Amino acid sequence: MVKGSDVLLILVAIVFPPAAAAFITGCSCDLLINILLTILGYIPGHIHAFWLIYKRMKAEESYGVGGYRYIGNGGYEPAPRRPGAARLWRAGWRPCQLRRHAL
Repeated sequence: MVKGSDVLLILVAIVFPPAAAAFITGCSCDLLINILLTILGYIPGHIHAFWLIYKRMKAEESYGVGGYRYIGNGGYEPAPRRPGAARLWRAGWRPCQLRRHAL
């Protein structure tokens, strides 16, 4: 599903593709690749930026909003969670109960 932030990112990619790549990947090899593609030809920079946006949208579909992190080359993986947190939530513990027992 396309959100408002995705539409804004697409508009930024139309105007200046490296800016959209920077918003998605930060300072990484993909940003450098996008800058070089934009210098070599404006259309290849657009294609690369739109591909990065597409991969980000697919990661949000798969892992949920904020449930992923960028690993490079258009790839995403699930975001790491605190060890043991899932086990405590399944057992019915809540953070306030954990604090009371810790005292």
